[in-house]
Amino acid sequence: MSRPIWKGAISFGLVHIPVELHSASSSAGIDLDLLDKRDFAPVGYRRYNKVTGKEVKQQDIVKGYAYEKDEYVVLTDEDLRRANPESTQTIDILSFIDTSDIPVFFFEQPYYLVPGKGGEKVYALLRQTLERSGKLALGQVVIRTKQHLAALMPFQDVVVLNLLRYQEEIRELPEITQPKAGKQSQVSAKEIDMALSLVKDMSERWEPAQYQDTFRQDILKLVKKKVKAKQTHTLTEPADEGEENTAIKSSNVVDLMQLLKASIGDKTMRAANTKEGGSKAASPKTAGKASASKAATKAADPARKRSA
Repeated sequence: MSRPIWKGAISFGLVHIPVELHSASSSAGIDLDLLDKRDFAPVGYRRYNKVTGKEVKQQDIVKGYAYEKDEYVVLTDEDLRRANPESTQTIDILSFIDTSDIPVFFFEQPYYLVPGKGGEKVYALLRQTLERSGKLALGQVVIRTKQHLAALMPFQDVVVLNLLRYQEEIRELPEITQPKAGKQSQVSAKEIDMALSLVKDMSERWEPAQYQDTFRQDILKLVKKKVKAKQTHTLTEPADEGEENTAIKSSNVVDLMQLLKASIGDKTMRAANTKEGGSKAASPKTAGKASASKAATKAADPARKRSA
């Protein structure tokens, strides 16, 4: 059982629900240590006093707010809690809104909200109300030293709290270069229909377990390969800037319709492969990718000849 990172209550109207906040995600990336390339010794992280230059132990470190240059007000966790006890211990629900109203890039970090002692019934009431209404609860919560906007959403038997970014944290939309005027640069209705056919062909149910971090696996394979070849201290230099990926270089001259048709793949061939044999049969996704790859190579050939 995970340990709660926050304890408090959900509050809306006269309803008060004791809850605990548990992390709902974990990082599975590759941990890379910093090394000194001269002798490959680990580079440490040192906390030191900027006046004396001496190292400071963890138990001697406190937090402070600089109200003037080099002048600080020391603030302990208890100070932060007492500044506004209600906001630091309560998820204050402000309103209920449609989930579709919030653009996906506002969502930042998920957490599980579980009921505290004595709050099981009211918690179940909130979860079922959110589920039946099809809405999420929008509120605010203080975690550590920051107040967050939060969305409470039902998921199976629990309520998930998603921290949201504030509007001020969202950057302006980048400028997108529009296609130039002219028949060749405009997307045709036929191309859109073909793209929609590809979307339909590749559509499937959401099964998160089938997706894995293949990049992480590839890095671990590379590490194993370098160890086996006794190249643990070999520094691989970057490729010349002039060497560009051929597929990227020729992407502007590839026939879009040809790629779309090839991506959809030959359904007759897939059916024949499936009929021939179980595990060896190509999936629609695999067959589509293979056909698209061949088409890209074929379409890129003229570009290579012209650039040679």
